[in-house]
Order: sequence, then C-alpha cells, then structure tokens
Amino acid sequence: MVLNRHGRLGGRSRLAALAAAAVLVVTPVAAGCSDDGGGNGGGSSPTPTRTQMNEPADPAAAKAEITKNWTAFFNAETPVEERVRVLENGEQMRPVLIAFAADPNAARVSAKVGAIAFTSAEKAAVTYDLLIAGTPAVPNSKGTSVLQDDVWKVSVQTLCALVNQSGNAVPGC
Repeated sequence: MVLNRHGRLGGRSRLAALAAAAVLVVTPVAAGCSDDGGGNGGGSSPTPTRTQMNEPADPAAAKAEITKNWTAFFNAETPVEERVRVLENGEQMRPVLIAFAADPNAARVSAKVGAIAFTSAEKAAVTYDLLIAGTPAVPNSKGTSVLQDDVWKVSVQTLCALVNQSGNAVPGC
C-alpha cells in the first residue's frame, strides 16, 4: 500500500481502493446489513467434530477451496447467489453484493490469491493482490478466510477493510 504525505492512499492504490469500494458499496441498499460477528470474522461457528489445531485436517484442500472462493467472489461474472455462498454471513450482506454486481465498475476489479497461512483449523490469513483491469493495483493485501457452514469464505472483515480504505461507510462494516 502506498500512502501519500497526508497518510492517504496514493496513486493506483487509492484508485484500487476507491474502485473496490465503488463496486462494493451502495449505502441505501445496504442499510439493513449487519455482521453478527461484529465485523471481525467472529461470526463463524465451530464445527464440533473438528479437533482444535492450527490448521484444517486437509490443508491442501482448504487452500484450494480458499483460492477458488476468493477468485469467484471478486469475479464480475460470478452470480450474486455464488457470492453470497462464499462470503461470511453472505445472506446478511446480500444487498451489498447485489449493488456490487450491478455496478459497471465491478467488471474491472478482481483478486489473485498469493499466500495462505492457517491461524486455526477454521481461520486463515490470506495475502492477495487487488487487481484493476488485470493489473495489480494493491499488491500484497491482507485479508482473512473463515470456515463457516463447512465452506471456506471471504471474511466480512476483509470486505469491510476494502470499504474502509476508500473512506466510505457501509452499515454492517
């Protein structure tokens, strides 16, 4: 992330954050949204059959699912129903996702997953590049993925971090 002398995002970084926020935010549509987990990824429920360890039982399969779901979430051609499925508390965030899909700028934003490091059996730190028209605009961004309902999902915390970078506010973030 590149900050200018005023502590704000500069150049392509600011453009990427603004583009991401523009496609992710329509405040009137999102007015009813909330994150039961307080926007910190805490809304996921533990699976009782999982042992408490620092990674899932099959880390390779989990990494593949995380990569697939993050790519789908940020892909303009992914239907809203699929985005709801791969976003933590997706049903609650549906209005934001509908606005995201309807914004013509959404076709320019995508993400490429880099590193994935498990912090528990149900949470992973994800390093990704935020792309604008296929070009890295905010490389090495940090986000989280959470296991919710046996699906590795983009965390609401990650979505809200992108929105907050742009200076916009969305109920639920």
